[in-house]
Amino acid sequence: MPTQDIRKQVALALEAVNNKKAEDVALLQLPGESSTFTDYFLICSGSNARQVQAIADEVDERLSKDMGVEPNAREGYNTAEWILLDYVDFVVHIFNAERRAYYDLERLWKSAHRVTAEELLKPKAKAVEPALEAAAPVKKRSKKVEAKKTASVRAAAKKSARGAGAKVRKTPARKVAGKKSTVKKTSAKRVAVKKVVVKKATAKKAASKSR
Repeated sequence: MPTQDIRKQVALALEAVNNKKAEDVALLQLPGESSTFTDYFLICSGSNARQVQAIADEVDERLSKDMGVEPNAREGYNTAEWILLDYVDFVVHIFNAERRAYYDLERLWKSAHRVTAEELLKPKAKAVEPALEAAAPVKKRSKKVEAKKTASVRAAAKKSARGAGAKVRKTPARKVAGKKSTVKKTSAKRVAVKKVVVKKATAKKAASKSR
């Protein structure tokens, strides 16, 4: 879940693109299954290459100056057809009209939720603690009953321990740990081998088709 600090950064980027008169601005919050990739897409367009670059410069400068945040990657600045600024938790996409229509990110991410600036900065409501259930008063048991019950439980435990002690031998902790680590290593190796096999099979299919 995006933190308040991340939402402030996104809001600042949104303000920056609007300051440069970006067109068709869309802020998308990606669905949960995509959150490992990033949380937000800020998408907008410029009417020409100069405006596309100016929008990118404004976003970069504002986030760097006001929030001390630098993009993890910058792509496409020189061609100015699609400039991408990757801030890890959110990505800013600045297109020219032709590239915006061609890639149509809104359609590709149609499961994403469109967010307004007001929603973005709206403070999250604190989770309400569940009401405590009104439990019926527990009757206090007498000390004699409590002691008698405890003694019987202990006696039963000792009896079962004696019967099982001769037959069951405890597995040394080191052996258990060793087995666990072996299983983990084996699983990791299997996954790695599987990936290599799939990769090779895909390459072979592609080569056979090209022939």
